[in-house]
Order: sequence, then structure tokens, then C-alpha cells
Amino acid sequence: MEQIFEMINNVFSFVIPVSDFFWDFPTNFDWYTRIPILGNFSLAIILLVGSGIFFTVRLGFLQITHFKQGIRILSKKKSDEIGISSLGAFFLSSAMRVGPGNILGVTGAIGVGGPGALFWMWLSAFFGMSTAYTEAVMAQMFKEKKDDEFVGGLPYYGKKLLGNRKGAGIFLSVMFIVYAMCCLPAQGFNVVSSIGQMGEILTGSPISTTSPLYYITSAILIVLVAYLAFGGIKKVTKVTDTAVPVMSVIYIGTVLLLVIMNLGAIPYFFASVFGGAFTPQAIFGGVFGTVLAQGIKRGLMSNEAGQGTITMAAGAANTDHPCEQGCVQSIGVFLDTIVICTLTGFVVVMAHLWTGDNAQAWMEMDKLPKFLTSASALTPGTGTFDNIVIFLITVCFCLFAFTCVIGFFSFSEIAAGRITAKKSFTNGVRILGIFITLFGIFCSIAGLDLGNLWAISDLGNILIVFANIPLLYLGCGYVFRATDHYKKKDGTPFTSETAGITCEYWDERANNSL
Repeated sequence: MEQIFEMINNVFSFVIPVSDFFWDFPTNFDWYTRIPILGNFSLAIILLVGSGIFFTVRLGFLQITHFKQGIRILSKKKSDEIGISSLGAFFLSSAMRVGPGNILGVTGAIGVGGPGALFWMWLSAFFGMSTAYTEAVMAQMFKEKKDDEFVGGLPYYGKKLLGNRKGAGIFLSVMFIVYAMCCLPAQGFNVVSSIGQMGEILTGSPISTTSPLYYITSAILIVLVAYLAFGGIKKVTKVTDTAVPVMSVIYIGTVLLLVIMNLGAIPYFFASVFGGAFTPQAIFGGVFGTVLAQGIKRGLMSNEAGQGTITMAAGAANTDHPCEQGCVQSIGVFLDTIVICTLTGFVVVMAHLWTGDNAQAWMEMDKLPKFLTSASALTPGTGTFDNIVIFLITVCFCLFAFTCVIGFFSFSEIAAGRITAKKSFTNGVRILGIFITLFGIFCSIAGLDLGNLWAISDLGNILIVFANIPLLYLGCGYVFRATDHYKKKDGTPFTSETAGITCEYWDERANNSL
């Protein structure tokens, strides 16, 4: 069995350089890197951050002016007999945004680029909030009603904006399904391995991956995933409505406790972040381009603004105006990066283990051990308290991964519905996802870390970015018109005439309200 896994790992050995090429292009060419300032930025960063800046300015810094409005929408009680509530859509999208990357990605970015990477994460998140708003509004504008649910997102607005061509919707749907399937093995691996780690913390002794705990956990996970996958988006949102607040509160509370216990290190944290953003330390390579690229790349991959991968959640919401869910999805980026990623950064930077005698050993650790070791360094050193902190963080990591798994299934189902209405096809996608998740679980039991296979998700991320960003520019004019109408609040319904393009559902809604 181990030989089979290793063979698969080797088959995908080409993925890492290909993924790095697309993420780094054209900074992997000497002629480009010699260009002052611009030579530090890859095309992906220029597209994502540049688009965020453009949308921010054009929308009048809406992520600031309508932040409170987004909070009010989240707290508003609304019937979700059709579709799901704005709050439900927020939790569903957060289930995907707030994932293991909030720990692994941030720790990895700091480990490679230094504390200054956090500054560029913050900056990319601020502008990314307007990008998330734009794609969420488009998802709402072109959503469709299917039985008692709404479906929308990248494949739906892509089809509409590309001349209502069915082939465009199918292509984008296939892209997303492939992307989701590529991400599932890593998340299945993360769920099972983190449960095994929790068992080790509770027992105080190592647990073999071939022990009954791993097999029982794997069986329960597969049954639960299958149950939710075949239950539809409403059943999934019942889980995310509970899991997202629980995991967020536990993680935020645990890390805030560590910060309070180390208040004296806060000045060091901010000095390291702001100082390292422009003058990175030599131990991290000392190159400005490295810290900038790590911060922006990992920040955008964490909150997924501009990728279009979370737009299905926005399209599933039942709202009174398309822009309402845009305000809500903007807050999702804030929660993911400005709050949760920053808290991860607090732990890693405040522990500053790269400066002591064990610096070399810390650098050589994998990302999760790096973070857990940093967290332990901030505790008082009492065995029981240390174990409680590490256990709670591991619980959150497990929930982060699990909610990502069920999120991928839900959004893949929506994408499958864009390809064909046949139930057999949707069920086929569900079954494929279950088997791929099972593969990731088997990797955990075999004790293997298939880094080459995991890198496919990085490749999927950047390819979807290149597909989604042009669509945002193609449809942003309609978003601007919708936003102007929303800001007026003159009581008139949102219709195709308001948007300047046909929006079937909103016309039907306006006619029914007469």
C-alpha cells in the first residue's frame, strides 16, 4: 500500500514547479525582475491586489462605509423557506474561508518571509474585501431558483457574462469541480491526523496511525461526509451554522488568552511586522520581494477573494437586494484574514523561536508543529495548561478542515447542477468526492505526507484566479449600477432595468411583489 501512495506522489511531482511557475510568472524571468519595483510583483499579485484597489476606489471604499450595514444584515431575521439566510450563507462561506490555511498558510508565510508577511496579508485583505463584494453581488444578480434553493456563483455569472453560452458555464463548473476534488485529499488527511494528535494529547503517549482510533475515526468521517453530501446544501448549512461560530470562538478565545498572558511582547510583534514588511531580516532571505509575495499570496489563498471559489455560498442566499450579500461576504474576508490570520501571526511572531538556540530546529519543522511549538512557548510552562491550549488549537484545526470538506461537497454539487440537471451526474460527483476524501484518509493512516499531491490545490487556486478576474471586469459595470441603486435606498425594486442586463430572478421577484 505504501508503495502505491509513493508512486502516486511521484506521478504528481511535476505539480509543484508548475504551480510555482503560474504563481510567480513573470518574476521567474531575469529580464522582468530587473524592472524597478514592478519586478517584485507576479502577474497573479498584480491581478488580485490591483483589482482590489480598483474596485475599492470605484465603489467608494464600500468595505469601510458599509461595514456596519453588513453586520446589520447578518443580525436581521429572515425566512429562508427558499434558499438560505444571509447569515447561513456567511457561515457556509466562512466554513471554506476559515480553514487549515489560517494556521498552516500564515505560519508558512512567516517561516519563509518573516513577520513582515503579515503586513502584506492585511493590505491584500483590505482591498480583497471589495473584490469579494463584487463577485458576491454578481453571484446574487445572476442566481437561479431551483426547487426550494437558490443556485449561483462563478459558473452561473460566467455563463451569463459570456453571452449566455452553455459551454462557458460547463467549463467553469468543471474547473471548480476539479479544483475541489484536488483539495479534498489534504483536508481529509488533516481531519484524521488532527484527531490522532488529540488522542496523543489526551493519553500522553504516541498513537500509531494503524491503531483502532485511526480506523474508527476514518469510518465515522466517511459516513458523516456521505450523509451530509447527499443531504443537500440546507443540511450542510445546519452543520456550518454551528461549527463555524464554535471553532471561531474557541480559536479566537484561546489565542487571545495567550496574547493576554504575553502582553509585554505586543510591542515586539508590531515592530517585527511593520519593520519586516519593508526591511526583511536576513534569516528569512532578506529580500523584499519574498516577504511581499508570501504575505499577499498566502493572504489571498486564505480568504479566497478574487478566486470565485466561495461565490456559490453568496448565490445561495435569500436577500432583498444583490448588494446585501456583497456587504456580508466582504465581512467574511475581514474575519478570515484581519482577525483569525492575525491571531495566528500573534502566536508565531510573539514566540520568536527563530532567534534562540533552537532556531535551526524550528525552521526545519513542518508548518503545524511550528505553530504548536510557538503556542507552547507562550504558555506558563505547566504541563496541564500547555496540553489544554494545544488540545483546543488542534480541535479548531480539525474543525477548520472538516468544514472545508463539506463546503467543497456543497459547492461541487452546485457546479454539477450547472453542467446538467440529471441527478445521476450530481450523485456521481458526490461519490467521486467521497472516494477522493477516502484517499486522503488512507494517506494519513499510511503515515504519508503527499506534498506533491497537496500542491495541486495551489495550482487549482491560481488557474481559477486567471479565469475569474477577467469575468469580474466584464461584469463590474453591472455591479456598480446595482451599488448605486442600493445606496439610494429609494424603495424601488432591483430589476434588469436597474442592472442594465437581464436578471431573471429579480424581475420575477419584482413582479410578484406588485
